[in-house]
Amino acid sequence: MTDLVIGDDGLARCAWGASTPEYRAYHDAEWGRPVADEARVYEKLCLEGFQAGLSWLTILRKREGFRRAFCSFDPEAVSRFGDGDIERLVTDASIVRHRGKIAATVKNARATVSLHQAGRSLAAMLWSHETARAAAPKHLSDLSSSTSESTALSAELRRHGFVFVGPTTVYAAMQALGVVNDHLHGCHWREVVGSERAAFSVPRG
Repeated sequence: MTDLVIGDDGLARCAWGASTPEYRAYHDAEWGRPVADEARVYEKLCLEGFQAGLSWLTILRKREGFRRAFCSFDPEAVSRFGDGDIERLVTDASIVRHRGKIAATVKNARATVSLHQAGRSLAAMLWSHETARAAAPKHLSDLSSSTSESTALSAELRRHGFVFVGPTTVYAAMQALGVVNDHLHGCHWREVVGSERAAFSVPRG
């Protein structure tokens, strides 16, 4: 597979973003776009944790199930889940039924709420580790699975009680949430994302 492909719309995109209809929609409309919304940041961290050992396509196809199961990833609501909710979700075929990852989603909601109570935000913590690239990546092989910034963010999240947030998982979230622009050189959406990032107000606090 080449690193870039030209779609039927005449636009170049990262090859992974053209491999299925789900990936194309995700690549074009979501991946790399800067996000400050607290629930979406919490959701992405949790879903990247669920993805470990699986394909992201599996998660995309179950995302609406995840959103129903976890109250649209409202941290306040999920933080109130108890053992009974975890037992219920372990039998929910609309999500990935991994007990540890389900419990981690609840734990991460509680950690997010604790941040809020301390006057901080998860989005601000994420963006405080913004990654700057000297040049656009030209090939998929130019992309690392983690960076010094994702390692630092992972450590900070762990200090605040988050789990299933290793450097690789965290870097995947940073890519998706626009903290770094990893669309390849020549991809039409690299410039789109770059413009959005330039106009984006980085959350503080």
